[in-house]
Amino acid sequence: MSNSSTPKLSRWFHTTFRVRYQETDRMGVVYHANYLNWFEIGRTEMIREIGFTYRGMEEQGLLLPVVDLDIKYRQPAKYDDSVTVFTRMTAFSPLRIQYEYEIRILSPEEQDTLAANNQSVEWELPGIVLTTGVTRHVWLNQDWKPARLDKCAPNLYDALKDTLF
Repeated sequence: MSNSSTPKLSRWFHTTFRVRYQETDRMGVVYHANYLNWFEIGRTEMIREIGFTYRGMEEQGLLLPVVDLDIKYRQPAKYDDSVTVFTRMTAFSPLRIQYEYEIRILSPEEQDTLAANNQSVEWELPGIVLTTGVTRHVWLNQDWKPARLDKCAPNLYDALKDTLF
């Protein structure tokens, strides 16, 4: 997606929440499809953190459907666990965007350190990895036709580009 042979990455953004009882299955662990919902929470909160919202994008006529995804389950999350979703962009162009996710459980000390920094993460991620994944998206208009983000929403394009290293 990038013109460069070396992909540019954004810094890690994060959001933390507790596993709700409704998200677990009969085995007492988070039902596998809920991790996809958590990926969505991660990317919508990342967009919010840079000053935009999905609602605002849609009001501008921009859609961002998932066209491909990969997910790896390493350890299960359980009811009442506090989980942190780390999200970053791993590819970005005016027509496409790719996100990477890591869902982790952090110790109380790691949570405190993350909260104290109150910024996106640029160092090695803390905690125990539960799930990793990637989603790929395309920018579309309301007619489901490709939309160039740099033309349709230049402020959002610039804000996303500014998160890249």
